[in-house]
Amino acid sequence: QVQLVESGGGLVQAGGSLRLSCAASERTFSSAAMGWFRQAPGKEREFVSAISWSGRTTYYADSVKARFTISRDNAKNTIYLQMNSLKPEDTAVYYCAAGPDPGDYSGSRYLYWGQGTQVTVSS
Repeated sequence: QVQLVESGGGLVQAGGSLRLSCAASERTFSSAAMGWFRQAPGKEREFVSAISWSGRTTYYADSVKARFTISRDNAKNTIYLQMNSLKPEDTAVYYCAAGPDPGDYSGSRYLYWGQGTQVTVSS
């Protein structure tokens, strides 16, 4: 059974907004950390944002601070990434992940990964 399923990606004009969702199984959602990563063609995977189970702690890559907001709805076993003021540089496949440490920017400690959802920002 797929444990992480992303949705909400699509094509948007620069300056626009998208909200990504990641639905998880209850077991996976209980992980200490849930996060978002992205990977553009020809580039390495990049950390975007992460949130602790309680929601008390959040992390953002410098490139998305003040533009993206991560949140969670524990009743729905879902995390979200609200993306505003999108730039062409944000174009990538966005992956949802679950693991033990929201401060793991490399993603090496994350245990579960979704299939990804494409975000394309046009100029």
